Amino acid sequence: MITITRRERFNAAHRLFRPEWTDEKNLEVFGKCSNPNWHGHNYTLYVTVKGDVNPETGFIINLRDLSRIVNEKVIDKLDHKNINMEVDFMKGRLVSTENIAVAIWEQIEPEIKALNAELFCIKLVETENNYVEYYGKR
Repeated sequence: MITITRRERFNAAHRLFRPEWTDEKNLEVFGKCSNPNWHGHNYTLYVTVKGDVNPETGFIINLRDLSRIVNEKVIDKLDHKNINMEVDFMKGRLVSTENIAVAIWEQIEPEIKALNAELFCIKLVETENNYVEYYGKR
């Protein structure tokens, strides 16, 4: 098995909060990330695919195809958006980095499978100190 990773970037705002909670409880649980006026991040997304090298092309997956999938299904929907309010695949979800990573996986996995590759990992860097890695449901 071999893996290959594509890096993409996006900027987006969000708010961690539960609408059924008071602002005080949200602040207690989520801290400054529950700011009612939102806050933003410059995210870095790493999409890692695994599989066998195609002897004809020398690729697991054509990176041009992987980039297209990630941009159409994820980046175009997230970049410079309010994730809580504007991103269809995050509706009804708490907008934590963990949940964003899982949702990204769900958005792109079917198309990657259709190209005879397997999604291996979504790594989403929120800050220089915080990132999430998701390896799918195992």
